[in-house]
Amino acid sequence: MLIYKSSVTNTYMQNILHIVQIVISILLIILILLQQKGAGLGAAFGGESAVYRTKRGAEKIVFTSTIVLSVLFFLSALANLFIS
Repeated sequence: MLIYKSSVTNTYMQNILHIVQIVISILLIILILLQQKGAGLGAAFGGESAVYRTKRGAEKIVFTSTIVLSVLFFLSALANLFIS
């Protein structure tokens, strides 16, 4: 028995997946730009002298959200590969 994929359903799923990828990519760009730049440079001008510091508060949320969104983007790219 042959099972045919409906082209309407397949096109609808591709459109939804493209929109999801665009939204995830925009959120990833925003989160990457929100992360602190040059955290190690502060020690040169009398700032922090610690070699290792833990992420706390909003910085930790932004960091973990970036990782989660990057994994979701990768999974949606794989799904897009298999759908098309």
